[in-house]
Amino acid sequence: MIREFTTDKLQTKIYASRTAMGEAAASAVIARISELLASLDVVNIIFAAAPSQNEFLAALGNSTLDWSRVCAFHMDEYIGLSADAPQGFGNFLKEKLFDKLPFAAVHYLNGNAADPSAECKRYAALLQQYPVDIVCMGIGENGHLAFNDPPVADFNDAQLVKIVELDQACRQQQVNDGCFATIGLVPTHAITLTIPALMAAQYIYCMVPGPTKAVAVFNTLHQDIVEQYPSTILRRHDNAVLYLDELSSGML
Repeated sequence: MIREFTTDKLQTKIYASRTAMGEAAASAVIARISELLASLDVVNIIFAAAPSQNEFLAALGNSTLDWSRVCAFHMDEYIGLSADAPQGFGNFLKEKLFDKLPFAAVHYLNGNAADPSAECKRYAALLQQYPVDIVCMGIGENGHLAFNDPPVADFNDAQLVKIVELDQACRQQQVNDGCFATIGLVPTHAITLTIPALMAAQYIYCMVPGPTKAVAVFNTLHQDIVEQYPSTILRRHDNAVLYLDELSSGML
């Protein structure tokens, strides 16, 4: 680790490389799961699906933890992609993590549900049935958490899961990340867990590497805590840690 500091309540840890960042974050999450399993039958975790999470997910996948006492959720899903599309967030996490470890259960969001509103209610009910202990997330180039882009982010959202229209910057990021060849191929709508659903977790681990995230990282730590900069809400969480590499921390 190069350095660490705290902004409001948010701890920030900066590492020399993406790999070092991902391994450090994974070690911290594994230690936290082990601690929680000492008093809980099952630990419930929400995971993010994005290339920014690759190093972290790879390190988790190599762990020897008892994953048979861990339930997994994911935080968002496109509406209308083909069920086997590699860009689907459930498919991404299935390949990177869920198929590698013996989870007690994996709860997938269905972006092809006949009734997306009913799917939101179904998933919200699961989150209420299995209160979340840990969220493992990233931050979007526009500061989004999950698919809570600035136009739709609501720190006091009454819903746990909702349908959103993705803004232009969010859709362009999917092209920048190499997930889609052109912005015209990126879906326009998605299902997302809301900010209150994410903030309800006891612990949040946020992995944000790479040069394209430098502005979002700066805004997270230096802008007012407002929905225009959704990720600023992390500074109000009692147990959130932001993991960066040299490139994403370049403006700090």
